[in-house]
Amino acid sequence: MDFVDQQECTTALRQRLGFWLRNDAARLLFPSRCLACEAAGVDGLDLCPGCLADLPWQPPACIRCALPLATLGGEDTCAACQIDPPPLAACHAACRYGAPLDLLLPRFKFHADLAAGRLLSQLMARAFAGLPAPAALVPVPLHRARLRRRGYDQALELARPLAAALGLGLRMDLLQRHRNTHAQSSLDAAARRENLVDAFQVGGTGELPSHVALVDDVMTTGATLHAAAEALLDAGVRRVDAWVCARAL
Repeated sequence: MDFVDQQECTTALRQRLGFWLRNDAARLLFPSRCLACEAAGVDGLDLCPGCLADLPWQPPACIRCALPLATLGGEDTCAACQIDPPPLAACHAACRYGAPLDLLLPRFKFHADLAAGRLLSQLMARAFAGLPAPAALVPVPLHRARLRRRGYDQALELARPLAAALGLGLRMDLLQRHRNTHAQSSLDAAARRENLVDAFQVGGTGELPSHVALVDDVMTTGATLHAAAEALLDAGVRRVDAWVCARAL
């Protein structure tokens, strides 16, 4: 990369992170508190220095499934994904699923702790600022019945500020979950795949983006993200990535 390219790359990263820098300026008036232990926050986040240092940032991982690799050895794809490639062209996780995320994510997803969601979206923005930019972010949607019960869509609550922070388009209209599936957490891997057959459909208005990134909170087996990606690819999207807050092992 020559000097001009380096300058352009640095400028782009600064612009994409500018949203959070401006947002964090308000914290001079309203100091943050750690959402994990309630100590004073640091670095513009609702995390204390100790909890920030303990974040399980994602280590080197397979580009297709985001499972950590002990050693890349010149390869960026694990053996399983080489044998049976998933529909995702790339899958990126900000962190591994561990403390303090194992406290924050359930509070956000099941207990309407939207402050935790804001923090998680900030962590994703910091982790993903240097990735190739998709044309749009697409939050993995809830079925309308579950949305009515919960009152908010956790993937959308992550995707909206993430899109703003990184200067990306947001297509919340593009993907719908038209079948009310069972909760994935109660199923094994095979049942999860079966549960999501024909669960998603593509709609919306306007031109279909050629490259999108699905946004979700946690990736476990990948069944939900794969089903959503297959629906988008079948509709004509050329490339589908996934951006998740945490990857469970």
